[in-house]
Amino acid sequence: MSVLVTGGTGFIGAQVVRILLEMGEKRPVVFDINPSTKLLDDVANQVEVVRGDLGNFSHVLNVVKTFRPKVVYHIGGMLSMPSDADPAASFRANAMGTFHVLEAAKLFDVSQVLFSSTIATYGLDIRESFVDDYTLQRPQLFYGCTKVFSELLGQFYKRKYGLDYRGVRYPSIVGPGVKTPGIVQYNAWVIEECGKGNPYTMYVKPETRCPVMYFKDAGRAIVMLGEAPLENIKMVNYVIAGPTPAASAQELVDLVRAKVPGAMIDFKVDEERQKIIDRFSNPLDDSIARKEWGWKCEYDQERIVDDILKEIRLNPQRYT
Repeated sequence: MSVLVTGGTGFIGAQVVRILLEMGEKRPVVFDINPSTKLLDDVANQVEVVRGDLGNFSHVLNVVKTFRPKVVYHIGGMLSMPSDADPAASFRANAMGTFHVLEAAKLFDVSQVLFSSTIATYGLDIRESFVDDYTLQRPQLFYGCTKVFSELLGQFYKRKYGLDYRGVRYPSIVGPGVKTPGIVQYNAWVIEECGKGNPYTMYVKPETRCPVMYFKDAGRAIVMLGEAPLENIKMVNYVIAGPTPAASAQELVDLVRAKVPGAMIDFKVDEERQKIIDRFSNPLDDSIARKEWGWKCEYDQERIVDDILKEIRLNPQRYT
């Protein structure tokens, strides 16, 4: 069985590819606008890399027609801050890109599409103190708008064409080597910079808590979802959580200082970033994912700190 991973050279995609190879998958197809295999350095000879643009229907059709995958992990797309900076590009990559993937799946008999969504699909009028699968989706970010559209499009293809579509709504994903600006990247940057011996300034208040998930858990989650028996899948799009409760910024700093003696960390609040982060600070209830397909994160906050320090020590070439 062949497998296609869109965004497969990226942060989560490369992790999915590694997991698939460990499970015995032979030459998964990696489709990405960026053909760099830096994050796949030690397994690059075990994958098929195809450079392509999700926003170009011909590119998507060609890769699906050529390789005839039975499963597509649709992880590629533009992230939140680049999407707000260039909504037209985000619409092509995220909204049209998902349409292209689903239409190609219908035309070339793909059995299953797994989609990476986000808690950025939530925003205005969250009445509860938590977010779960039933929380009203009214995103404020353009990125979140494209993801709500994509989720609903996937459910349409499931209903009308019988496609086994499933999706996960990730919290903010953290891990080593991320360069794309993001509102909660302080969670990884403070660990990474201090691990390299550099000072770091936290741009949030010490009491800030924001749901995050480690990139290795993120990769494992979407693979787990795809492996679950179809009869168990009732909700279809699922909120999933990382460490719960989320560590505060101060608790994270204390952990880093304990692991990196002499770490130089201070706080200087960026009020604009803080306002955005505060909108996504509600705890996540992933009880339905736990019930329907056995989801549970493996990396708590301390293990995240330990693993990032280990990764930048053992694999610096991937994260520079």
